[in-house]
Amino acid sequence: MKPLHQIIRKPLITEKTSSLQKEAGQVVAFEVGREANKIEIKQAVEKAFNVKVTNVNTALVGGKVKRVGRQSGKRSNWKKAYVTLAEGSNIDFFGV
Repeated sequence: MKPLHQIIRKPLITEKTSSLQKEAGQVVAFEVGREANKIEIKQAVEKAFNVKVTNVNTALVGGKVKRVGRQSGKRSNWKKAYVTLAEGSNIDFFGV
């Protein structure tokens, strides 16, 4: 298995993911490496946060085209993973 930091890059804490967490139970979103597959993502989340994962959905997000003056460029494409946790499992990023 690849190192955890190559599979899970960072959690995505947005208004959309927090509303998904309230509606659909325990759903957590992560930015993951583009080469990571669902099995690797599941194993990495279970190992890093000591939780039970029931489902993983992934989506490829296209990079935006940005301009600075006359110069234009494109941000990199990246991969997003929606992880559904088992009943009773919880990931607290803020530790409050």
